[in-house]
Amino acid sequence: MATKNGVYQMDNGFWAYRFSILIDGKRISRKKTTDEFGGKLKSQAAATKARAAAITSVHIEMERKHKVYRRTVKEVFDEYCQNGRKDRAYKTILKQDSLWKNHLCDKWGKRFVDDISVAEVNDYLSSLYYENEYSYQYTESFLKMFYLIFGQAYSRNYLDVDTYNKLCVNKNTKIHMPKLRTDDDTDIVSFSHEELALLDEYFEGTNAETAYMLGRFCGLRINECFGLKWDHVDLENGTITIDRQQQYQDSLIKLVPPKTRNANRTIYLCDKLIEHLKAKKKQAMKDSVTYAAVRQQKQRFIEDLDGSMISCTELVNCLPDGTIQTVNSMKYPTREIKSKLNINFKYHYLRHTYGTLMAEMNTPTHLLCNQMGHGNIHVTQLYYLAVSQTGIAVLQKNLNQL
Repeated sequence: MATKNGVYQMDNGFWAYRFSILIDGKRISRKKTTDEFGGKLKSQAAATKARAAAITSVHIEMERKHKVYRRTVKEVFDEYCQNGRKDRAYKTILKQDSLWKNHLCDKWGKRFVDDISVAEVNDYLSSLYYENEYSYQYTESFLKMFYLIFGQAYSRNYLDVDTYNKLCVNKNTKIHMPKLRTDDDTDIVSFSHEELALLDEYFEGTNAETAYMLGRFCGLRINECFGLKWDHVDLENGTITIDRQQQYQDSLIKLVPPKTRNANRTIYLCDKLIEHLKAKKKQAMKDSVTYAAVRQQKQRFIEDLDGSMISCTELVNCLPDGTIQTVNSMKYPTREIKSKLNINFKYHYLRHTYGTLMAEMNTPTHLLCNQMGHGNIHVTQLYYLAVSQTGIAVLQKNLNQL
């Protein structure tokens, strides 16, 4: 095992490195077979690079040890709230505050952030998921809070680099989600063609028909649907522009930025939806005259994206007499559909159905990703993996042709 410049090849073919340096009179020695992220060293160049990075890390660590200040988790979170989340969305702030006040503060608030181990956090997440039976998605929000707190602590010199890497970076040691239960339902839920036929019939002619069709044929999120303005509908080119959503903030209805940056998008409409919107807009013009006096009393003024106040009659989903429609407008149809049609209806399932059907028709993944407003194409690919009734029928047909 010859060593050259501190690196050497092992019997298994992988590489390793070692070094021994003196800093401020203290001898520090390291010997490792992986890089800073826990990956195997597959070449001499990779080992040399990892060795240099490790030496640099040691120097930084020694410098930071003179500067690291101990802080409790509560102090770190309070500092983040004051200085670190001015760019966060309103709903994100509410969710973080809820998790902190209702769960994390009592158990972790008084602990020093540099005194928390990976095992403790992993055990806590497992307890939430397996014992308290929180959903996988809800448990994942706790994991994100820990990453947030440890990241904030590291950026403020309350954690040294080795501790932070162990908690959040090294793939072999970092905190992680519990193993998914076999009975946990994280599948994409889409309606069958038979169910869609029943839903089409149910919503036809109702006040919720337009909202239903926007979910069915565009895959809009419910907040995007009820935040859609008429001046964002281009019937000539057959598109709608999504750049805002409707949201309750401090008990007030407002138009705010979409869920993510990628949610800002232009969506192309099918002919059926274009014809429906043309008829609805024509009727809205008549309603503005017929119900002019009533609208003066019933219309509400809401805050738009730029802070200006606009009439709710500028929204696509507004009743003829000027009554605003909100995300709560879907609660009654949801109950009705369950009792009368025995269909477990959620508006978001229309989005799932739209994505699944578009995938079944071999829509290019990058185009569907854009239409859905996904930030990660891997999320879009789930729709191509989802098994629908139509997909099963195609599979069975192909099997019979073997």
